[in-house]
Amino acid sequence: MNRIKVVSELAELVPMLRAVDSDVRREVFKEVTNDWRTANQIEQKYGADGIEALHFFEKLKLVETKWQTSQSSSPEKAYHAFYGSFHINASAPVQEISDILSVAMMPEAQYKKLEERLCKMAGEEGRFAGDLADELKVSQTMLKALVKRSSHLDFRGHRVQKFED
Repeated sequence: MNRIKVVSELAELVPMLRAVDSDVRREVFKEVTNDWRTANQIEQKYGADGIEALHFFEKLKLVETKWQTSQSSSPEKAYHAFYGSFHINASAPVQEISDILSVAMMPEAQYKKLEERLCKMAGEEGRFAGDLADELKVSQTMLKALVKRSSHLDFRGHRVQKFED
């Protein structure tokens, strides 16, 4: 079945751009687009970075999973791309676009510092997104882009919480 991911909110572009921002992520995404792959297969070929890529794709809901029996007869989680194509239909003010692209293109070291700060601010219970944006002195759009880029944070309604597998 060919599913289409419709992107109507520009912050959704950030995870899509980050999903293929390294050679490993790009190659892992190609693999799971072509066929079902187990975490073990990906780890053997790409190492720990490949596993991190799978978890990132799973958080973004870019892959679907199923349990399949391996040669050792123990069930293994297998991954496959959820979407066959993307349809992008969005418009926004220039300021919002610049916030989104700024987050998508932010150097990893700079982003990690912000992500750690956001994780601490959100805490175990999570926090209202508006409060976090005010405290960080960023726009709601930029906060949404920062959270969408993260493999550790997610939105639950209007709250930012730590991502749970």
